[in-house]
Amino acid sequence: MVDMETRHQVYFANRTALVAYAARIVGSRETAEDIVQEAFLRFAPANGGNGSTGSVSGLSLAYLYRIVRNLCLDLIKRRKIEARQEQSEPPYWSMPMEVPTPEDIIVVTDEIRHVSSILSDLPEEVRVALEMHRFGGYTLEEIALHLDISVATAHRHVRTAMMRVATTLASDAS
Repeated sequence: MVDMETRHQVYFANRTALVAYAARIVGSRETAEDIVQEAFLRFAPANGGNGSTGSVSGLSLAYLYRIVRNLCLDLIKRRKIEARQEQSEPPYWSMPMEVPTPEDIIVVTDEIRHVSSILSDLPEEVRVALEMHRFGGYTLEEIALHLDISVATAHRHVRTAMMRVATTLASDAS
C-alpha cells in the first residue's frame, strides 16, 4: 500500500510535467491546471499498489499520468457533446412564436387603458417623472434636471406615482 506522503511527493515532484502533458492534450494551460488539480484529488486518497517503495513511486506516477490523460479525454468528449447539442438547437428566429389570443389582447389593452386613466389623474409633474423613469429609462438625476427639481423630489414623484398605480390596480382587482 502506498502511503499518503509518497503520493504527495510523487505529485509535487511531477506537477509541472503533468500540467505540460495535460496542456498538450486540451490546448489550454489554465484548463490543464484544473485537470491536474482534479487528478491530484483523485490520486491522493487512493489506496493501492504493491511491491517495494521504489517501484511503487513509478507505478504511482504512471497511475497519476493515466488519471490526467483520462480527465483530459473526458473533457474533450464533453466539449464535443456540448458543441453538437448547441449545433442541434435551431436558431431562435426559426422557432414558432406564441401568438396571443384575442382575449389576451383585450385584457392587456384594458389594463393599459386603466393605467393610462390612472396616470392622467396624476399631477403633470408626477406623471412626467413616472413616464420618464419607467417608459423612457431616464435616471432620477436626468428627471430632476428636466423638471428643475431636486433628485429627492424626483424620487418622491416616481414613488408616489408607482404607489398610486399599484394601489388602484390592486383595489380594482379585488
